[in-house]
Amino acid sequence: MKKIYFAFSIFACLYCSTPHASAQSTQSNTYCNPINIDYTYMIYNANSGISYRSGADPAIVRFRNEYYLFVTRSLGYWHSTDLKNWDFITPEKWYFQGSNAPAASNYKDSVLYVTGDPSGSMSILYTDDPKKGNWKAVPSILNDLQDPDLFIDDNGKAYMFWGSSNKFPIRGITLDKEKNFKPSDKVDTLFNLDESKHGWERFGENNSDTALGGYIEGAWLTKHNDKYYMQYAAPGTEFNVYGDGTYIGDEPLGPYHYAPNNPISFKPGGFINGAGHGSTVRGPQDQYWHFTTMAVNVNIGWERRIGMFPTFFDKDGLMYCSTYFGDYPHYAPAIPGKMGAFTGWMLLSYKKPVKASSLVENYKPKNVTDENVKTFWVAENNDDRQWIEIDLLRPGKVFAVQIDYNDYHSNIYGKPPGLYQRYTIEGSLDGKSWSNLVDRSDNFNDVPNDYVELASPQTVRYVRYKNIHVPTPYLSISGLRVFGIGEGKKPAEVKNFSVNRKQDRRDALIKWASQQNCQGYNVLWGIAPDKMYSSWMVYDGDSLEMRNLNADQSYYFSIEAFNENGVSVKTPVLEIK
Repeated sequence: MKKIYFAFSIFACLYCSTPHASAQSTQSNTYCNPINIDYTYMIYNANSGISYRSGADPAIVRFRNEYYLFVTRSLGYWHSTDLKNWDFITPEKWYFQGSNAPAASNYKDSVLYVTGDPSGSMSILYTDDPKKGNWKAVPSILNDLQDPDLFIDDNGKAYMFWGSSNKFPIRGITLDKEKNFKPSDKVDTLFNLDESKHGWERFGENNSDTALGGYIEGAWLTKHNDKYYMQYAAPGTEFNVYGDGTYIGDEPLGPYHYAPNNPISFKPGGFINGAGHGSTVRGPQDQYWHFTTMAVNVNIGWERRIGMFPTFFDKDGLMYCSTYFGDYPHYAPAIPGKMGAFTGWMLLSYKKPVKASSLVENYKPKNVTDENVKTFWVAENNDDRQWIEIDLLRPGKVFAVQIDYNDYHSNIYGKPPGLYQRYTIEGSLDGKSWSNLVDRSDNFNDVPNDYVELASPQTVRYVRYKNIHVPTPYLSISGLRVFGIGEGKKPAEVKNFSVNRKQDRRDALIKWASQQNCQGYNVLWGIAPDKMYSSWMVYDGDSLEMRNLNADQSYYFSIEAFNENGVSVKTPVLEIK
């Protein structure tokens, strides 16, 4: 019988415990999505025997120049000084079931406010010591809130926004902060989805479901240069096209107008998809960052991870996130002059030959190099005799490796002690003589999406993961991703690039001539030649059907090709009216 872990939980609002922080960090200048935090095993499907980690609906807040990350149903929250290395905090008092789609607000670095009771009826919690987590509750209750967003303006006025529905809009009320956050009688309707005009708001994978309406959720208000940016998510958390848009206003309660470059946070392609239900924070050197929800969707639709993307406001006041090569290595938020920039390290391991110590059923070793988080390899056991090896086919200079573990019949629930992974990664030029690239043999941290930047790059042809310990009954890996620079040529410029906007102006069919010596393509687009903020990564293939355009907006398109050696030049920009 497989061992089953449970974390104590009951249906109540707050619990008391000894505060605890578990550290996990590696010394490096880069990061790679999904971010590597010790995601909690969910308890709300435990009654069905479904075990999986998840992290979603992030509320990120800066407090006294440090950062706190609140995530749905996580039985605590995370703390960081640099937005890269995170400690999990088990607070003295917190929600027994974890918060749900939480809200967080910093009031002048004096008090941190949080709310997110799973019941939808909630008091606002507050503390001046979030590291200790001695949360207190404001003695009043706000009712019928799903996906709350608490916003306290510079003048001290407080607001609550909420909405999670395929019918009802984002709404808001004023709160009297001096009277226990008493809500006003007036409820303001801000906006709802308009799927007839906004293609990206349509439901389904690739916005393809014509029967069901999309969901609007995840309100988050950011103030920048005296403008208010109300962010919202659509159309559904499990889909590749889950993204965030924004409306812009002069006051917290509006009126608001739709940003023409929506969605502002959008990542439908690549290893892991989705960039919705996010929150925005000023990071080191006041660079903005948008933390988002990314879909795993293997064990259940609610299986998710957290991504972070550098975020900007252009000269015309338009907000946008850069998801370009969004699950490849980027420079960390604290690296001066490079915060969030793409490193240029390419994927050396894509679809390369793989062999392994063992496998279960049809969960083949080749799944670790197919750049799909939803496919995975399962070894027949979890012991130190399990290994998996990639032949890169030719030598390449390795800069970093990411190991994305998968939950296959994990039978773990909550946040029990003793979760950690130990392994080594070796490299070789000839498959006979091996040297260590990564040594995690003494690791005691829980690193489910471990990303390790090598102290110095190594040129190898073969890469071998050797397991020592995982906390799950089986060793299962969805991605063994080897990043670096190959020794060959970059792809040539893409030929025969065309964009056919359909009669339904929300849709477009994009085609190009596929070429040899190429792993994939980035389709780039925007509302002006200098506002091409969006990208869609397509592995292999020679076409892309987009259903995410705004019907009344003209667009500009380009494309580039990439392989393990680098990225081609972009094609000339096409204007599509």
